[in-house]
Amino acid sequence: METRVWAAIIVASFGYGTTGVATRAALNAGVPPIALAAIRALLAAVVLAALFAWRRGRIEFSRGNVVTGIMAGLFQLTLPFILFTLAYQYASAGFVGLFVALLPLGVALMAHVMLSDEPLTRAKVAGLLLAFLGVALLLASGDSGLGTAGDPLLAALLTMGAVASLAFAAVFIRSRAGTYQPGQISLIQFVFGTVIVGIIMFVFEGAPPRLTTWGWVLMLYLTLFCSLAPTFLYFWLLSKVTSTKTALTGYLSPLISLVAGVLLLGEVIELGIVIGGALILAGVIWTDQAERRLARAARAG
Repeated sequence: METRVWAAIIVASFGYGTTGVATRAALNAGVPPIALAAIRALLAAVVLAALFAWRRGRIEFSRGNVVTGIMAGLFQLTLPFILFTLAYQYASAGFVGLFVALLPLGVALMAHVMLSDEPLTRAKVAGLLLAFLGVALLLASGDSGLGTAGDPLLAALLTMGAVASLAFAAVFIRSRAGTYQPGQISLIQFVFGTVIVGIIMFVFEGAPPRLTTWGWVLMLYLTLFCSLAPTFLYFWLLSKVTSTKTALTGYLSPLISLVAGVLLLGEVIELGIVIGGALILAGVIWTDQAERRLARAARAG
């Protein structure tokens, strides 16, 4: 079992960590950013629909499933897919990956605002401040990992917008626990998200271009190995091991993004990225450990 667990951690981390590299490679291959997001969403929806049909499932259009699925499709798929893809035009995979690591902090902050039973504690605030100090230093350095071709401020704004959208979706979905069926909203989310991203693509970019063979390889990789497989493995890990060990995927992914970007795309690990990234990850780990201490104390009490 231990070998399977570590294999799942490594594969999930590799999938999440190489998302930025595959996205930037697809952009370099001539796939427009919104078309990239639309095709990726469509392929994921097709795969999920095929699995749903294979298991002889039937979509139940209850109010809970539809409302939660549509909100997830908008805030957990449409906005993040588009904003992340746009961000990769202005910064390296490693740079964006460090900002993605802020998601647990974004969820903690959003939960404090939206949920009465998850207030911020001093330890969480300390972790937030440490991480945002890292963000400030990273932006002040002007380093994007792309040299003069990058725009770190614009990339940061786009990425933080995506993180805020994902954090809102996570807390909203958690607040509606018991009103929906997870398998149902996953399919509704991807179908609705595909339609919305597709409409946005036609409005701003027109019809998608004909992809090269390499372009299709990258799109399939993004769909299967950067979206569906890591998500499945993450939930499998949660059912087999502690959440502490599962959290290793979140700690390893930014490091994989940095290394993969350097090795595969010739990106640069600049000093601002190293120092700012270290503070961001330290803040994330600090906050994560504080939440786990609170959970253990609650169970003990």
